Amino acid sequence: MVYLTTAVILVGVIGMLNLVFTFGVVKRLREHTAELTELREHGGDQIMLRAGATAGQFRAVATDGTAVARDELSGRTLVSFFSPGCVPCQERMPAFLAYAAAMPGGRDQVIAVVAAEPDDAAASVAALSAVARVVVEPDHGPLGTAFAVQGFPAICVVDADGVIIASGTTLDELPSPALV
Repeated sequence: MVYLTTAVILVGVIGMLNLVFTFGVVKRLREHTAELTELREHGGDQIMLRAGATAGQFRAVATDGTAVARDELSGRTLVSFFSPGCVPCQERMPAFLAYAAAMPGGRDQVIAVVAAEPDDAAASVAALSAVARVVVEPDHGPLGTAFAVQGFPAICVVDADGVIIASGTTLDELPSPALV
């Protein structure tokens, strides 16, 4: 009889402990849900500067030797940020190349930034060079910092003053090249 009483008490204690841990997990899940909701509502999904913001000053040299600077922008310019190890970047590259090829002003109105070491960027540079002035810089380099890039791919259209017209991670978020 003593063994049966001890077993029942032990099962009861284990059940209560399980209940306490379950309440702790539920509380933690509610906290996480609240944090995720707050991030979504306050720009947690922002990959780069949004429309209406102004890009910071930047100056860099493209792989073809041409200077790329905010002060030298003329008209509307397509600016993109890619990373060689980024799967979404590779998936969206063909559509980006077609979009960039249709830009009024040709490759002079397109800047493609590859965030990588020069040796790692070779394939991306080769693909992008036909349609854009390509800048290779480390992650959070001068252009990445000027556009507050937080992830890849990041694509935007800017005017001659560096004001972002549209931005996002896909071309669907940008105006048609004919309207740029």
